[in-house]
Amino acid sequence: LEMNTRLQVEHGVTEEGTGTDLVEWMVRQAAGETLPLDQDSILPKGASIQVRLYAENPGRDFRPSSGQITHVSWPKAARIETWIESGAEVSPFYDPMLAKIIVTAETRESALSKLRDVLTQTEIGGFETNLDYLRQLASSEVLANGEMLTQTLATFPYHARTIEVLAPGTQTTIQDWPGRTGYWAVGVPPSGPMDHLSFRLANRLVGNDEGAPALEITLSGPTLEFNCDTVICLGGAEMSATIAGRPVSFWRPIAVTAGDVLKLGSVTEAGTRAYLVVRGGFDVPSYLGSRSTFTLGKFGGHGGRVLVAGDVLHVANDSTLTLASASEPLAPALRPELSRTWEIGVLYGPHGAPDFFTDDDIVTFFSARWDVHYNSNRTGVRLIGPKPQWARADGGEAGLHPSNIHDNAYAIGAVDFTGDMPVILGPDGPSLGGFVCPATIVQAELWKLGQLRPGDEVRFKRLSPSEARALELKQDREIATLTPATAPLVEAIELGPDDCILATRAEHGSLPRVVYRRAGDKYLLVEYGPLVLDLELRFRVHVLTTRLEALRLPGIVDLTPGIRSLQVHYDSHVLSLAALLQELARIEDNMGDIGEIEVPRRIVHMPLSWDDAATQLAIQKYMQSSSSSDASTTSTASMMSNASPSAPATSCWVSATSTSARQSRHPLIRATASLPPSTIQRAPGRQRTPSA
Repeated sequence: LEMNTRLQVEHGVTEEGTGTDLVEWMVRQAAGETLPLDQDSILPKGASIQVRLYAENPGRDFRPSSGQITHVSWPKAARIETWIESGAEVSPFYDPMLAKIIVTAETRESALSKLRDVLTQTEIGGFETNLDYLRQLASSEVLANGEMLTQTLATFPYHARTIEVLAPGTQTTIQDWPGRTGYWAVGVPPSGPMDHLSFRLANRLVGNDEGAPALEITLSGPTLEFNCDTVICLGGAEMSATIAGRPVSFWRPIAVTAGDVLKLGSVTEAGTRAYLVVRGGFDVPSYLGSRSTFTLGKFGGHGGRVLVAGDVLHVANDSTLTLASASEPLAPALRPELSRTWEIGVLYGPHGAPDFFTDDDIVTFFSARWDVHYNSNRTGVRLIGPKPQWARADGGEAGLHPSNIHDNAYAIGAVDFTGDMPVILGPDGPSLGGFVCPATIVQAELWKLGQLRPGDEVRFKRLSPSEARALELKQDREIATLTPATAPLVEAIELGPDDCILATRAEHGSLPRVVYRRAGDKYLLVEYGPLVLDLELRFRVHVLTTRLEALRLPGIVDLTPGIRSLQVHYDSHVLSLAALLQELARIEDNMGDIGEIEVPRRIVHMPLSWDDAATQLAIQKYMQSSSSSDASTTSTASMMSNASPSAPATSCWVSATSTSARQSRHPLIRATASLPPSTIQRAPGRQRTPSA
């Protein structure tokens, strides 16, 4: 027998099985108490089993792992002794044990069954652990039959369903489709694949659901070693690809065996992004409802980042498949056509002529050939082309440049004029901004955004709402069936007029003017009142948002308020544009004059701006990469630069005044951004409050 006169790591099993807490006994004895250590009164009951979760890679002879834990979830049915939580950093300098998982039941068989369930429900992400090894061991016959020996673990046949990253490529991430929806209002973008069409088709070819997690590969690909037999498919921009030195083709299912090494080179011709899907999809934690990687936010996917050498990716079990797998290559007619000269279908709006652009500007926008700028990525694709004449001299209260407006939400795929240079907003882009957008890419054409590369030429083709709807229906049908389809005829009655402004409500008494603007085929922008910074309008946006939320309309994806606007992201398959406009009109009729309303509030004390080295560097880079004629850039940079680095944080009290524009009885609060400290006026009798 082994005698260890110290506390054992299994003391939790003793406590669960006997009710005796050895740690409590030790503390009480150290305090001088005399303990009744009567062995006859200690009666074991039931069965208790403990497993240890380690930061080790069982597929590589238990090589130690380290890194940040991006996600951890424990089942409630087990006793968990651990020090880790989501966001914890595991260093290589200490014992690799992360947790002890203990289950207790009336019999050994029921305890084993409980252990298997608990291990299945346990989730941990960020780096490799022995969790899957424990799952397989708990389900083994040798453990169930009580045949474990000291040599058993040395010979236990662990089957890793993993892929190891030998070389990561330029920028390789895990994405799923449609990405992370429902959080645009708080600035969390959807992420997801930039070329959703290639992504969805490749998934379908191996029998996955079209949105299963897969790899997005940019310009040059990774080298991957497979530790399991599976089926893969490559789609998107074609790269040189070999398995064991043998070339492999894109757009067809490929059987891979354990030990095979897939090596991907660079994009051979047109396009930017390729996709690697694996049967069952990649098994990574869900973060805010999605497995997509958002690298700027450092969450989602594998470790919240691009892949690096040494990463271990888990493949989900084939039992998760819901569709029959295909065995034939994708029909050439269904393969996305890549080019260096692109025509991209858009819908006109939300901002057009004559209020922001001239008629000639809009004609020029649709007739011009735009060049893709080198400064493009997943946040947005910058374009070089003709400068607009603009329909106004400046942005009024919103800024010096005529492209400036008060912040409103953006649609993914919106062509956003930041000064005189347009940027197409990508899936990792900002949710709010203060620039006008004359056109928005339609859903069926949005995949092309992910394949644009520097030097490509782009022409925007103005589609009608009926054409956009027909293209989407055709695309969805082809993805579902993997057979070519014809575009259906779509009536325009439910799709609204072919214009950037869909409807208006005139100003009436104390009620402001309302404008309903089209932002592609999935978004609607509601704007209130004149182009001024009026918090009374913001309160009206708040009321509209809360009432629309209360309706819980099927098909509403996101509601994102701006300063004087609300953007509605809707699923046109579930909720038609006509039905949405009807509901919005009904809310407006019932809202009337909002009167004296109360909303939750909080007081935040902060400096007017943060002037540090990182801010100054960002200003310099922004000024260098933007046109010198962009007055808004110069103005913003100078305002930020003039902030005194030694100026203390200030509590600003802004008094309420009444409007002179329409003599409303309601208080109107006006504010101006970036006021220098000398212009701040505090309310009488208020004392200056230190910064928090």
